[in-house]
Amino acid sequence: MATTDATTEKDGLRLRARLRALYHGTSQTAVRFRIAVLVVDLVIVAFFIAAPLLRDQPLAFYVIDYVIAALLAADLAARAWCYSDLKDWFKKPIVWMDLFILATLLFPAWLFNLGFLRVLRLWTLINSDFFWRTVGRRYDDTRVEEVTKALVALITFVFVSTGFVYTAFLGKTEGLMGWVDALYFTVTSLTTTGYGDILLPGAWGRIVSIVIMLAGVTLFVRLGQTLLRPHKVRFPCDRCGLQVHDPDAVHCKACGQILCIPDEGHH
Repeated sequence: MATTDATTEKDGLRLRARLRALYHGTSQTAVRFRIAVLVVDLVIVAFFIAAPLLRDQPLAFYVIDYVIAALLAADLAARAWCYSDLKDWFKKPIVWMDLFILATLLFPAWLFNLGFLRVLRLWTLINSDFFWRTVGRRYDDTRVEEVTKALVALITFVFVSTGFVYTAFLGKTEGLMGWVDALYFTVTSLTTTGYGDILLPGAWGRIVSIVIMLAGVTLFVRLGQTLLRPHKVRFPCDRCGLQVHDPDAVHCKACGQILCIPDEGHH
């Protein structure tokens, strides 16, 4: 009996070691595995965006929904298993976001009205270390990461706002008859164009419009700042650990340590 328990424990440790190597390693196999996971994530995001259009085909919707739920559950279970401290893993906001998204997939009949929040999966993906260790690891220039995150934040906000407007106001106001109408309203509000052909009813509708306008302008400004801001390179300081510096920096801005940033780090 003790021998069986020892064998089971050893197999579990081997599986954990393999998962850690795949999720955190630098080998070609690990990178290919993480790219495959990222492709699945992008497919999940595409389904979330297309979900309102699939409501008229319930069989296809539920089949795809539960297949994606199984994939997401397997991914979360694998990440949790290979993490060294499970309590610390559960403290991450991104983990709770993924668990909520999983709940909307497992109980679509009850949580469909909150399904638009699944698009947040795109935001959690781009803001995860997992993504930048896999796809973004070739970029020393921090501008690529900053611009990507700012652009994805804007795109995510557009689709989440569209989903909320579609769910909360569909059929309650003139002109808002479908998902495309909700997207049209969101974009016109976000850009403060204000055509006025679709207006959300009541004080609640006005508040939603104001939030979309203010948040949209903020995200546009952030994207503009990241595009215009001088780029930096990743080169950790040996003394203080500051991670990013100007491409032509000779001394660390934080502690004055002499830096030797290689030429290839400028690109």
